[in-house]
Amino acid sequence: MNHFLTLEGLREQAGAWEAELGSWVGQLGGHVKRAEARERVGAYLRGLLGEVERRNSWQLSEYQGEAHPYGFQHLLNRARWDEQGVRDAVRQRVYEVLKDAAGVLVVDETGFIKKGIHSAGVKRQYSGTAGRIENAQIGVFLGYASCWGQGLLDRALFVPREWSEDRARCRRAGIPDEVVHQPKTELARQMLVRALDSGVSARWVTADALYGDDFRLRWMLEERGQGYVLAVSRKAYVWQGCKQRKVGELLEALRGDAQARWSRLSAGAGSQGPREYDWTCLAVNPPPFEGWQRAVLVRRSLDSEQEMQAFFIFAPNGTELADLALAAGARWNIERCFQESKSQLGLDQYEVRTWTGWHRHITLVMAAYALLVTLRRHQLKKNLLLSLGGQCPWPSLWPSCDGGCVSLPSPGDAEGLNRRYSGAAGVGYTNASLSSTTG
Repeated sequence: MNHFLTLEGLREQAGAWEAELGSWVGQLGGHVKRAEARERVGAYLRGLLGEVERRNSWQLSEYQGEAHPYGFQHLLNRARWDEQGVRDAVRQRVYEVLKDAAGVLVVDETGFIKKGIHSAGVKRQYSGTAGRIENAQIGVFLGYASCWGQGLLDRALFVPREWSEDRARCRRAGIPDEVVHQPKTELARQMLVRALDSGVSARWVTADALYGDDFRLRWMLEERGQGYVLAVSRKAYVWQGCKQRKVGELLEALRGDAQARWSRLSAGAGSQGPREYDWTCLAVNPPPFEGWQRAVLVRRSLDSEQEMQAFFIFAPNGTELADLALAAGARWNIERCFQESKSQLGLDQYEVRTWTGWHRHITLVMAAYALLVTLRRHQLKKNLLLSLGGQCPWPSLWPSCDGGCVSLPSPGDAEGLNRRYSGAAGVGYTNASLSSTTG
């Protein structure tokens, strides 16, 4: 990937991001009324974007030349400012920078490994970050991805049931009395509703099976006319005619069906080239919404195991199978958000224990990330203007590079850009529409 598209490369453009940072802090100022707090917010963002080994209050203070961390600790835990308003501003900025007709909203969670028992919501629970059960906090996030990149729109800290049932413990961690245990799927549903109500538009919503299995979340999206491609577990069920069938049964029947029609399609470009799988769609009962249809999308790996993953889809009639494959592959964009914001901006390097402190640190990291998303988008646009007169050359390539961030040839190398585009855009594509594969 070209250096100017990485976070490290963007950080080297100190003059550019200092000017953008000043403008961005000014925009956020409406949610940070006191001048001292606004200055602290700017300093915190500058520290997150700076060359700091660990982005906690102590090291961020040292980076700012201060002898103690009390100012930043006060900003995160006790200062009066509206972190929800800042979150809303971040969501709007990321969407305006990245919005595209083929954009995708992505839901996922990530773990924050912690020691002790006092941090809000911490418990021994499965963390995908660690790949095992660990003492951790879990944050549920909503991201947005398009051919222009990816960013984070919203966040929610998961409160386990045992925390919710111990209100004294909650009060010690600053968890408001009105905050109770809610499933991660409900947190995701609330974030999606907030985004859609705010004017965010996406062609698809995608998530893993934890969220795809939730009927309430899927029904909310269907009622709003919002397409989705959601992974589901083998325990999920669908209706075919008058019969209810588990997804696992459908997959086993498909495995032994020699007449099944499979199409080899790309789920987006990976570090080793196109991420190809075999795909097919299975018909299910239609939804009560004119112009839309449901189906079970199945992805089969190309290795000897031929493992299969099912997705529930809600899509406009006539949607092409290739579009669904790309939408399913788009979920990995949020993994890039987690990777970059943790490794480059300290998403997981906080040392706060309270509910408010967690949300404020995470929100400010998202704000710093939104700034870098903006700079990366500007650089992409600049090189497009130099190379191809401003026309986006990869509508069929997206999502690419395992994260939606496109690696371009050198500015002015139009021949190389066109060669890359034409060489990858048609990989695995067919003209088959969803209606032709499910009917």
